[in-house]
Amino acid sequence: MAKSPIVIAISAICVVACVAAVTIGVSKFGQNDNDKASPKGGDDHKIASGTKAVQSICQPTRYKQACESTLTNSAGNTTDPKQLVQAAFRVAKDEITKALEKSNTIKAAKDDPRAAEGLEICKEVVGYAINDLDRTIDSMGAFTMENVDDFLEDLRIWIGGAITYQEVCFEAFENCTTDAGTKMRSFFNVSRELSSNALNIITEAKSMLQYLDIPGLDLSALGNNAGSGAASAANRRLLKEGKGVWVAGEMPAWVNDPKRKIMDVPVSQIKPDATVAQDGSGQYKTIGEAVGKVPLNNPTPFIIYIKAGTYKEYVLIEKKHTNVVLVGDGPTKTIITGSKSFADGIQTFKTSTVGAVGDGFMARDITFENTAGPDGHQAVALRVVSDFAVLYNCHIVGNQDTLYAVRGRQFYRDCTVSGTIDFIFGDAQAVFQNCKLFVRKPGPDQQCMVTAQGRTEEKGPGAFVFEGCTVSGEPDYKAVKDQFPAFLGRPWKEYSRTIFMYSNIDDSIAPQGWTEWRGTFALDTLFYAEYQNKGTGADTTKRVKWAGLKTLTAQQADGFTPAKLFVNGDKWIPQSGVPYAAGTFSAV
Repeated sequence: MAKSPIVIAISAICVVACVAAVTIGVSKFGQNDNDKASPKGGDDHKIASGTKAVQSICQPTRYKQACESTLTNSAGNTTDPKQLVQAAFRVAKDEITKALEKSNTIKAAKDDPRAAEGLEICKEVVGYAINDLDRTIDSMGAFTMENVDDFLEDLRIWIGGAITYQEVCFEAFENCTTDAGTKMRSFFNVSRELSSNALNIITEAKSMLQYLDIPGLDLSALGNNAGSGAASAANRRLLKEGKGVWVAGEMPAWVNDPKRKIMDVPVSQIKPDATVAQDGSGQYKTIGEAVGKVPLNNPTPFIIYIKAGTYKEYVLIEKKHTNVVLVGDGPTKTIITGSKSFADGIQTFKTSTVGAVGDGFMARDITFENTAGPDGHQAVALRVVSDFAVLYNCHIVGNQDTLYAVRGRQFYRDCTVSGTIDFIFGDAQAVFQNCKLFVRKPGPDQQCMVTAQGRTEEKGPGAFVFEGCTVSGEPDYKAVKDQFPAFLGRPWKEYSRTIFMYSNIDDSIAPQGWTEWRGTFALDTLFYAEYQNKGTGADTTKRVKWAGLKTLTAQQADGFTPAKLFVNGDKWIPQSGVPYAAGTFSAV
């Protein structure tokens, strides 16, 4: 019997309601000759076929009952894929609205400043989620089986982000004096299960398509714990030209823009859209003023040239400000600095000196700094939420929690990141190439951890990959390193994933290499690996003996290079003009 594909994507993202699924079935699923001959059972057959399809789709999920009941209730018996998807998203958006209303019942937040700020953060990330929901709905109008691999990978990134957003909401209630955090977490119980199910369904789509026996599809990009394969460039297409917020299956708009190679030309040859200068020689004296002039959902690079100077301000590039490019005169000349910290009563998410949320963010030749010091505890210098972010020749300086790489695809080249505790953290799918990571002298009784990667799902896309980097300590740290051990990382979340390869690691890193977060938490489920590193701290013979510390083959290591980890990394990263090695890149 000939098979024709039906693709159903069901997704609701973040705070208390998140449902996403890619459902791949066939019309007349399970129909036999007796069914064809008997018209009386038509309605019953539709119900039976729908039930069977839902059960098949939910098979790889962790929470099958929630998966089946949700899909059955939202999809009904319609066989129109677009109607099914759009109805599911509309229901999901309604549930998000209801969740927000529930959050308003948390009265205790009024008496607890941290809880009040936590609610603020939750509402913010819900806004991010709804934005992703809208563009996913838009994507379905242009969906074809030709671009299914790219479509599913984009959806996987967005659903992974939805899970991360929920975690951000939970973390926003850290150290609250009321039960507000507990209540909010309870609101998330169902959505957390459904978003986990969605991620597993999307990741397992390859095997489902193989079951349907549809020829001509390349789904190698979906990947696994050993890294993702590269998607077919022929399948990548621009679905909606002229929009700053792209939809599933398309590339960032700037990839085909004449101004795209911003990282590859001298600053003197760049024609900025806005110039910031403290001495009045530019259009604006503050960066915030210039960012405020970025058109909403800007489809092409909006270049903000920031002349040399130390800018003491807090900058937020909002979700609506897409494709923003910050260009400085050099990281020792153009400095953006702040000092907000957790010790000041501010939740970590809000401590960042610069926050980049709008997709397509790029920056070069700038220092992002938080001067709070070790006593400030969590104090973020740069928070990157942007998908398809590129940073080149930037310095990111702080102490604890210096760089918060929250979610999305991010590429860092020739950057320097320095700090003390967990100074690179988050759940982005991030590659650091030819970067320098410097441990700084911590406060009393502190240890230093370079990374704290935050993947919460085994099939989640998040990973930190350090390729051809240098890991060392600042002179002040090296003088006291025996008193304050430093480690490559610790598992912030259950499926934390971090890989160091082809890098130079000196003896600033303790022989154990890695350290615990809390007792035995995540030691069996994390994914840590070191491959062909060199230097006095790269000897792995005395490393910790955890089940989650892996030994990679050459093929597995290749899966974590940017050309393979990112979908079409070869296309969107080099188009920015940033120096880029698609495959193996070794430290000097």
